[in-house]
Amino acid sequence: MGILFFTSLGVIQFSGLFALALGRQSRLANSVGSGGALVGALIGLVPAVRLFFTGQIMTVYRPWNIPYGSLSFQIDALSAFFLLPIFLLSAVCAAYGAQYLLPYRETKNLGASWFFFNTLVVSMALVVTARNGILFLMTWEIMSLASYFLVTFEHEKNQVQHAGWIYLTATHLGTACLLALFVLLARESGSMDFDRFESLRFHTDAIAGMAFVLALIGFGTKAGFMPLHVWLPEAHPAAPSHVSALMSGVMIKTGIYGLVRILEFLTFPEAWWGGVLMIIGLTSGILGVLFALAQHDLKRLLAYHSVENIGIIAMGLGLGLFGIATRHPVLACLGFAGGLLHVINHALFKGLLFLGAGAVLHATHTRNMDQLGGLITRMPWTAGAFALGSVAICGLPPLNGFISEFFIYVCSYAALGSPDISGPAGAGIIMGLAMIGTLAVACFTKVFGVVFLGVPRTACAEQAHESGWIMVVSMIILALGCVGVAGAAPWIVSLMNPVIARITGFSAGVVHGHLTIIQQPLESVTRISALLLAGIAGLALIRHRLLARKAVAQSPTWDCGYSQPTARMQYTASSYAQPLTRMFGAFLQTQCQYAAPDGFFPQAQSHLHTHTDDLFTRRIYEPVFRTMVRLLHGLYWMQQGHVQVYVLYIAITLLFLLVWTL
Repeated sequence: MGILFFTSLGVIQFSGLFALALGRQSRLANSVGSGGALVGALIGLVPAVRLFFTGQIMTVYRPWNIPYGSLSFQIDALSAFFLLPIFLLSAVCAAYGAQYLLPYRETKNLGASWFFFNTLVVSMALVVTARNGILFLMTWEIMSLASYFLVTFEHEKNQVQHAGWIYLTATHLGTACLLALFVLLARESGSMDFDRFESLRFHTDAIAGMAFVLALIGFGTKAGFMPLHVWLPEAHPAAPSHVSALMSGVMIKTGIYGLVRILEFLTFPEAWWGGVLMIIGLTSGILGVLFALAQHDLKRLLAYHSVENIGIIAMGLGLGLFGIATRHPVLACLGFAGGLLHVINHALFKGLLFLGAGAVLHATHTRNMDQLGGLITRMPWTAGAFALGSVAICGLPPLNGFISEFFIYVCSYAALGSPDISGPAGAGIIMGLAMIGTLAVACFTKVFGVVFLGVPRTACAEQAHESGWIMVVSMIILALGCVGVAGAAPWIVSLMNPVIARITGFSAGVVHGHLTIIQQPLESVTRISALLLAGIAGLALIRHRLLARKAVAQSPTWDCGYSQPTARMQYTASSYAQPLTRMFGAFLQTQCQYAAPDGFFPQAQSHLHTHTDDLFTRRIYEPVFRTMVRLLHGLYWMQQGHVQVYVLYIAITLLFLLVWTL
């Protein structure tokens, strides 16, 4: 298995290097880079699937001449679980990207783009298998830099440059916390190897709490926990759509992996750790979907929904951690199972939605929803796939988003019966999930209605066309994945036993006993969903046969008595969402420009334009960084432009460190 795993990484990386060498021969570089990523990812799926299903562990160890470093890799149940979405979504995005990038072949170096894409795939796989702190940080940094160059693919645009710098700053602030975390763990264990971390015994609870906080900030920045999320709504819209799908679907999940892995080392968690995670989850989930509802940029909207779904994952992990700390094994098993299963589900439906948004952008050259409309007749396959992804992300049955949220609901209901603080925590999660689901439905009815229904608002929507067959097939594969996970949910429960057992420390038998609580309800949901789908298919077939021999005419919808209706006489993204954005105006602080029609025969055009900035960026980060810039301007006098002065600074610093050490 180890040979097959590293062979897959070799195929991916060497095809990226070959594409880079081809450089401006964009068509050939495009084929080589995407083909290598596709083949390598499919090869990598084989050991990941086998090790996940069998529960075996693959270990590779080689000495390394770097202080505290070792070339130590291991694929256990947790690593194999995260490798599944990494390789699956990477393969689909590579195939999609091969056709998506063709319009750029004359203006961009596609060889360089595929080199960074393939490097990102390899680095993500190494991050979730590295078993040494130095090795982990190096692969983490490679992953961050590769994704930065992918985000800045269209670097000639000022907006893209701005997004790239925000991402680079955020990811390195997170990495600084991770460096401090691993130094702390190494001080306590005497080594940077994860095997030594597993037997950690901290001197005080305060040190363990400090390790948890550092992990929460460091990994939470990559995952997109609020208020550390500010790079997501900037970076995801800037990147090419297949890269956005990969970053949102799996790259941000490396933050979840890192947090769970560290929690595995911190064997005696405290209850407040779970409480903090649940609060972060509720905040990220509710505010994430609220800010998504206020957006007009299709990809920016989806980026905020990544924040929302990361919040749902954090709720599940928080419940699980709270269950371990308070000795509630049911909460621990169901909470971690729901949170981790949502990692897989989010990778499928969010990858699907970003690829659908990319198809819309590819056909219309705009992400502004108010310039679209009527695409369902011009892009039927994309519309169907996007509709299925919308149902899944809203957590509605019978698709996969409902399954993982159902775990968290059941876990929260189990907490209600506890006499301690678990009851209020469970009630809060139930109310939060219900609110998130309601707002998500409102958001995606807006998106689908404005983008795909109605009539085209502009010429770019009027001239739209369906994507190529490779892009369409890529979306269909992820759509089938959403359906397949939902249909196989009762069997997936038992497959998660080794992962949950490793995280919680309970035996596989204990975990299986608690997870079977949800198996019977899932079987009932699956049967009802199958009957519902069969009924819908039957009605559609009957309708088709009844209309087969009859003439079907088309006519415009009721136009409220207007003799000359126009495309402006339909809901826009602003007008549809205004009642909800106004209700939550204290959080969103939406800026609104409104001109009402005046008189019976108004001469001036009426309009409604809304714009919602990220509250945390505007109120927290921008003032802080402006203050830092002003303070740093005061140090300009130190930059003399003379080498001798800089050598003096170095000498003074070394002298100070020497005195401090002695």
